[in-house]
Amino acid sequence: MSLEKIISISGKPGLFQIITQTRTGFLVESLLDGKKLSLNLRSNVSLLSEISVYTYDEEVKLLEVLKKIQDYTNNGQAISHKEDKVVLEDYFRKVLPEYDEERVYHSDIKKIIQWYNLLQSKGLVVAEEVAE
Repeated sequence: MSLEKIISISGKPGLFQIITQTRTGFLVESLLDGKKLSLNLRSNVSLLSEISVYTYDEEVKLLEVLKKIQDYTNNGQAISHKEDKVVLEDYFRKVLPEYDEERVYHSDIKKIIQWYNLLQSKGLVVAEEVAE
């Protein structure tokens, strides 16, 4: 499966896979519980392939950050996204030392780690796909 079809929907927990396009929007499936959901075109969605993380020099694609987490964890799970703010920031600093601490918020770090763990648990984080 390509991570190109994985999206985040504003206001809904977890990630979703786009199954097909309909006349009025999209049919998606939750990676958390497998439930299908119909979205209209007005829904606020973000493709994971289009998300970037600010660093002091440039913007790094989310897929590259996921690859760095994968390398750091040896293809295993990252720490829990429910850890303390200081613990999460220290962990993220080890994975991506050059991230811009003023523009990348705690909530962003929490979400990235949560997404990584979800994708990894579903077997969707593999070197070939993240490297794209």
